[in-house]
This record gives sequence, structure tokens and C-alpha cells, in this order.
Amino acid sequence: MSPQSKVTRRRMLASGTATIAGGAAMLHRLAESEVRAQDAGPTTQPRPRSALVQGTLYSETHWDRPGEPGRDYNPVITPNGWTLPFKVVDGVKVFHLVAEEVEHEFAPGLRARCWGYNGSVHGPTIEAVEGDRVRIYVTNRLPAGTSVHWHGLLLPNGMDGVAGLNQKIIRPGETFKYEFTLRQHGTHMYHSHHDEMTQMALGTMGLFIIHPRNPTGPRPDRDFAFLISEWQIKVGTSRPNPNQMTDFNIFTFNAKVFPATTPMLARLGDRVRMRFVNLGAMDHHPIHLHGYQFRVSETDGGQIPESAQQRETSVLVAVGQSRTIDFVADEPGDWAMHCHMTHHVMTQMGDDFPNMIGVKPGTLDQKVRQLLPDYMTMGQDGMGDMAEHIEAGHMKVPHNSTPMIGGMGPFDYITMGGLFTILKVRAELSGDEDPGWYQHPPGTVASLALAEELRRDGIASDASSAARAPREAMASHRLPPPPPATQPSGTGRYTCPMHPEIVSDQPGKCRKCGMKLVPNRS
Repeated sequence: MSPQSKVTRRRMLASGTATIAGGAAMLHRLAESEVRAQDAGPTTQPRPRSALVQGTLYSETHWDRPGEPGRDYNPVITPNGWTLPFKVVDGVKVFHLVAEEVEHEFAPGLRARCWGYNGSVHGPTIEAVEGDRVRIYVTNRLPAGTSVHWHGLLLPNGMDGVAGLNQKIIRPGETFKYEFTLRQHGTHMYHSHHDEMTQMALGTMGLFIIHPRNPTGPRPDRDFAFLISEWQIKVGTSRPNPNQMTDFNIFTFNAKVFPATTPMLARLGDRVRMRFVNLGAMDHHPIHLHGYQFRVSETDGGQIPESAQQRETSVLVAVGQSRTIDFVADEPGDWAMHCHMTHHVMTQMGDDFPNMIGVKPGTLDQKVRQLLPDYMTMGQDGMGDMAEHIEAGHMKVPHNSTPMIGGMGPFDYITMGGLFTILKVRAELSGDEDPGWYQHPPGTVASLALAEELRRDGIASDASSAARAPREAMASHRLPPPPPATQPSGTGRYTCPMHPEIVSDQPGKCRKCGMKLVPNRS
């Protein structure tokens, strides 16, 4: 055997390494050529392809027809929003976005001059199917330049939408064209990427939903999508403040605050999907759904394997992220859904409100009303009564503003605002018509305990029989009890805040104005 033909371990390893390296290079070149071919335009025949995405093999397919609603997916429902229509031209889905100023209503009584798309804030939802070729025209009717970034989408660099880096600024009056093939499915978003702080704070954002071409499981019966954002609009003003960094006073689902948020409707047994996207400036949001456990099935990075999904009752949606949850609507009722950051379920009039908790005004209100007839101390027992006073007409709301919390519910005032909405699950639904409040079966509603029930279970109505923390453990932490209240003879234990001459020994409402009587502190 000649020295040239002798096979050694070193020669074999070197040869094998070179072969592997050559194969990897060939695979990489093949992937790049496939990406270029795929982004050059649609093809006429389905064919598999591969692309290297962040070092992993990403499998895709070209399709000879665009995805169709009803046939390939059940359309998404955007509560308080709408879906952008499209037309198909030579196999390409064509959309048209128009960036423009919009007069937007966040809730009755609160309007602001915002920036949005196609006459709405937020912009309309764009909906398509994995493998679709899309062509999106963007016309700029704003007074400033703009661009559109397709947040989370895998696409050619020149279509990414960062003004100055990937493209020229879209000047006022210009129309730009974006065109690319959808290489993935999931819940994504679009937003301005020029003077981003200003333009996003004014509302230039929207949802971009891409359905899977070949879903691995059953389609959802109800597919809801929410875009979460935050704003600062000072009481009495009509323009969001883009320079605000932390002190936001309006938190919205699809640019609405409760009670203006449209409830979600589902039939008993429906498979329900909810998609959450957070494009607020600074705040993360733990979204909590009452009455259900759900699975977090997708992130903005894609679908989570079922083996890795866990049951949850809250899902944290960080800034710039999306999260998708799935569950079966198997419990009827009107179920709350809200952010669990407690200050995110309030609105303007709770912003910078002085802390009056525990203040006992005594006869102060009566004296001040001699100068200010409508004066009334508020907040000494919390904020729960404020909206009731406004609802009853006893407290005026400043121009172009909305109460801190609330809307009337079936039993009482709902002391929530901001990022709060309702899921209504019914055995029967008439289309998309709101079924009204849930009719509870007898014996399934919390109610005032009867005297005989208290006696039966050994519960004293004054709570003296309730368990208390061990005295020795709490002695150093407990405040001394307040002195017993003295009531002038005949004044009654309850009075009207607006009409102090109206007194009663029992809780109730004022016979003059209908306001709820409060404990007499005089």
C-alpha cells in the first residue's frame, strides 16, 4: 500500500470533518436560495422548503391558493374593533392601511384626538394564513413621517419597517408598498417604527393574526383578540401625552375602558381562544380570567407543545409580547376578565386623588356647603361610592373625562374600570346579540345572611364570634380601638351625604335624592 493510499485515524477524522462542514455549507446555501425564491413571489404548486431561522431548521410549504376565512380558519373576533378587508390579485392578498388622525372615544364622555389607521384606534386587525403572500399598501395622511413595522414576523430585512434603517420614511401624502410571504403562524402586531414613542403613544398600532395552514388540533369556536395599551390623558384635555413615561391614567382593551368594553359571548361547550398583545409603553399586565382554568398555548415565538402547557388562571403579558390561551367554556355565567394590577382597573379620576381614607369630616361638609352648595368629602371609605354619586347626578364629571371606576351591573355598581371586560357564557345564544345579564339558578347567588342562618351556625351578627389572631401575636401590631361614637338623641345612625337633615336608624336611600345613606359621623 502506498503512503498516499494509507488510511489513518487522523486522515479519516479530517476527511469526515471536511465532509460535514461541506454538507452544512451546502444546506445553508440551499436554505438561503429557497428564502430568496420564496420571497420573490408566489408559486403555483405546493412544495416543501426549509429555512435556517436562528440556527434551527424551519419547515414551510408554498401553497397555490391564499387561505380563505371559513374554509381554512374561523375568523378572529376583535371586541370593539374590526378586521381589515382584502382582495386577491394574481394569488396575492392585498391590504391597504391609511395612517391618519382619528377622533376616538375611549368611553362615553371621554374622547381624544389620536393617530390610528383607517379611521380607528387601534388600527384594524390584519388576518391571513401561513403561506399567504401579502401585499400591504400604507398611505400616510398624518402630519408627520411614519413607517410600519411587522412585529414578530419573519420577513426580508428590507420589509421590516424601521425607518432610516430598512427603508425611507413614508412622508405625508406618500404610499409605500410592503410585500412578503407569511412564513409562520401566530399572534403578532404591527406598529409605527418612526418616532415610535410619539406615534405609538398616539395609537398607531394593530393586530396581525396568522392562522396555521395545517392546524394540529380542532379550530376554536370563538377566537378573541385583544390589544392592550396605556395612555395619559389629563382630566379635561383631549390629546394623549406621548412624553409620559410612568404616570398613565387610562388602560385599555382594544382602545376601550370598562364599561365601554364589549363583552365576549360564548356558547356552553365552545372551544374558546383568547389572544393578548401588549403594546403599552411601560407596563406588564397579568390578565386574570374568573371561573376558568386555561392553557397558555402560544407565545409570540410560536406554539407551545401540549406536553409543556400548564393550567393557569392568570397569564402575564409583558410589553411587546403576545400570549394565547385556550379553554372550553363549560361553566355558564358572566365572568370577569381583567388585569390584576389594581391600578390598571381604574381610569382618569383616580389619578393623583388625595388620600382621604379614614378621614372623619364630622360637620365640615355641612359648614363648607354654606359656601359651596355641592361640596362633599369623598374617599374617606375608599372609592367605591364615587361612581354611584356620579351615576345619581350628585357629583359632576369634568369636561371630557370619565369616572374613575364603574358601570351598573345586575346587582349593584361594578367598581372596576380600565382593563376590565366580561365573558358571557350561555347554553343558547342568538347570533352575536348580547344576551343580557345571567339568570342565576336559585340558591347560587351570595346574599345577605338570614338571622336564623346565623343562629343555626353560631355566628354573631356583630362578628364577635369570629376567630381572631392570637392576642399575644398581635398585641404589638394592633391599633387601639376607636372611642365609641356618640349619637345625639334622635339623629339616627345613617344620613344622606347631600341632605344631612335626612336621618334613619336603618340603611337605605335618601327620599329626596335617592343617594345611599351613609353612617352618621357627626
